[in-house]
Amino acid sequence: MANYWMIVSSAENFEISRANGFTLQGIKSRHRKKAEKMEPGDRVLYYLTGVQQFGGTATITSTYYEDHQPIWNSKKKGEEYPFRFGIKPDLVLEAGTYIDAKEIVPSLEYVKRWPPQHWHLAFQGNVHLFSEMDFTFIEK
Repeated sequence: MANYWMIVSSAENFEISRANGFTLQGIKSRHRKKAEKMEPGDRVLYYLTGVQQFGGTATITSTYYEDHQPIWNSKKKGEEYPFRFGIKPDLVLEAGTYIDAKEIVPSLEYVKRWPPQHWHLAFQGNVHLFSEMDFTFIEK
């Protein structure tokens, strides 16, 4: 059974992944336990911070491995994305056509744990386990 993950990324890092053909995704070092749970066939949803929009989906194609070669940027000096796994793009939107999170968050089960005026707190951090229902709703 596939898991559904949400990767919280800057729009800049999303575009770096696009430039690399959406063949590789990395997550921050503090998320090793989550990386260990990610498996081929799991799905990934991209939430883009700053713009507060969803940019696309992908499917994980490999188990994770560790690599410290810089690819993605971070606001924190020295922060890396060392836990990496192969992906293949499923639905990748172009800038300007991303899905505005503010318009759909009231329909998501995931954000109901937070007060409606603070929905954005649900999207703090780099990696979240997401429900299939919410994932499918956003992807459609």
